[in-house]
Amino acid sequence: MTRFASTSLAAAGLLAFLIFWEAMPRLGLINPAFLPPPSTIPPAFLKEIRIGVWWEAVAASLSHYIAGLAAGAGAGIALGLLVGMSHIAEAATAWIVRLLRPIPGLAWVPFAIIWFGVQPEAAVFIIAIGVFWIVFFATQGAVRSVDRDLIEVAQAFGFRSGWSRLTKIVLPAATPGILVGVRTALGQAWMAVVAAEIFGVHGVGARMMQASSLLSTDIVVVYMLTMAGLYGLFDTGFVALQGWLLRWRP
Repeated sequence: MTRFASTSLAAAGLLAFLIFWEAMPRLGLINPAFLPPPSTIPPAFLKEIRIGVWWEAVAASLSHYIAGLAAGAGAGIALGLLVGMSHIAEAATAWIVRLLRPIPGLAWVPFAIIWFGVQPEAAVFIIAIGVFWIVFFATQGAVRSVDRDLIEVAQAFGFRSGWSRLTKIVLPAATPGILVGVRTALGQAWMAVVAAEIFGVHGVGARMMQASSLLSTDIVVVYMLTMAGLYGLFDTGFVALQGWLLRWRP
């Protein structure tokens, strides 16, 4: 199938979906208060823009998102490198990882409120927790998969210290795997944004909860699509960055 045909088919599928969605409330098969037709979304979006609520909510969520992503990914990469390179560190943290990994991010919300209050720092903490484990396991796995022959050759050429092996051999070889984990974390962080803001921290999640309590489902859909659009922008930018960082690969 050609690219044009594939794109045309995708556009036709999306159009059919929108027509079906529009028809359900219009025909009375679904209560519009529960699922608004897509034709109501643009006016609701323009209203949010006009009164300035959309800009404030997006700016707040972006600040939480970026800070949480940076903190969680940074900690995940650092600890993943340490555990991946050191069998001692892996053994020392094995039971800790098994204990904490199954705990979902939402379970940390009470502690986030106790430690930080209903403040942006609490949202950043929840997002960082959700991101950390994805990046940690991706980094650990990428380091473990580095060809041992490369390390032996590096030692033969004088790269005997842990730092030199890390910067010259392990990190470059593991970067593709690490970046895959970070890309996955981009989406996980957006999912964590709503959970992090649902308890009252200002942002997209809080605005969605306010709208849903008033049955303003068109506003809820506006912010759902906003998050989808922002994720698409971040993902597209990250793919470009990933291609630039890995330009040395054939």
